Amino acid sequence: MTLAIAAAGTGGHVFPALAVGQALVDLGVERDDVLFVGGDRLEAEVFPGNGFPFFAVEVRGLQRRLTLANLAVPWLVGRAKRRLVSRFRDAGVKAALGFGNYVTVPFGWAASSLGIPFFVHEQNAHAGLANRVAQRWATKTFVSFHDTRGLSDQVLTGNPVRAPFVEFNRQELRAEALTRYGLDSRVVTVGVYGGSLGAGAINEAVATMVAEWSGPSVQILHLVGSRNIDAVAEFAEKAGVARRTIGFEDRMELFFAASDLVIARAGGGVAEITATGTPSILVPGGFGSDGHQEANATALAEAGAAVVVQEQELATLAEIIGDLAADHEKRKTMVRAALAYARPGAAVTIAKKLMEAASD
Repeated sequence: MTLAIAAAGTGGHVFPALAVGQALVDLGVERDDVLFVGGDRLEAEVFPGNGFPFFAVEVRGLQRRLTLANLAVPWLVGRAKRRLVSRFRDAGVKAALGFGNYVTVPFGWAASSLGIPFFVHEQNAHAGLANRVAQRWATKTFVSFHDTRGLSDQVLTGNPVRAPFVEFNRQELRAEALTRYGLDSRVVTVGVYGGSLGAGAINEAVATMVAEWSGPSVQILHLVGSRNIDAVAEFAEKAGVARRTIGFEDRMELFFAASDLVIARAGGGVAEITATGTPSILVPGGFGSDGHQEANATALAEAGAAVVVQEQELATLAEIIGDLAADHEKRKTMVRAALAYARPGAAVTIAKKLMEAASD
């Protein structure tokens, strides 16, 4: 019995899919019986790197401007669908799950044409174009937010997170995390990360802010992205508060364990923010599908778990951070709100539904 999972593009699609794949293995499915489908981006490294079979198809999404390149998209989708039909037959696929991005459309179409139960998972509060198209073939759509816009027949599961976040315990990890980064346990730590697409504006705003800091004592744990480490090195030397700058972190649970507050984009990573119960300042990026980051940030802010700062308002960061750093009770309230929003068991929930559909 083979179960197929499609995800492509950014970590916001790829890592939730990987979490479900690992949950399937933990529930007794053989690793070789979990077939991942994607393109040639992050997924082509992550899924094989974790020991899963991987099938690559050539598909690209529509560009949001008039261009002749869009004329080739229907042909590529049709060809990918035909290749997937053949691969599904050969592998004996019994159920399929798509996580959005361009590969989900031919993937869902292929599953439907073979009568294979097909599910869609949407990571954001506003569904992307691919999932809005693919839902026509879906048995159910799994969502991460209440009343996700653009999808029908929703089942609220939450967004799958990787194993270290499922039973995250800040207190158990705190000492190790602070030691790892050389931070002071007596000082409020502000964690900063922008994601692979949106780090630049946040990096610059934070560097400027700390150089001119005049608020309460804080320390900055700044995950700038490997490609940005040299560009921000000069800012670190001018910092007016303690600042630890790192390029890449493969143990993000320690990053969150060290952070009393985070500044971040509002993509799929908000699942880790809520799973860890971390108060957040969210800066929605304008990239991606139909303002999904704005919708994600708004949902968390309305729940009381986050403060939203637009990119053009980043100059206000110092005031907001100063207020939150000085207000321990406010941060505790935000912790409770974030944890109430979290569904760290999402990967297992979805894996079980996929297995049930395959056995029917």
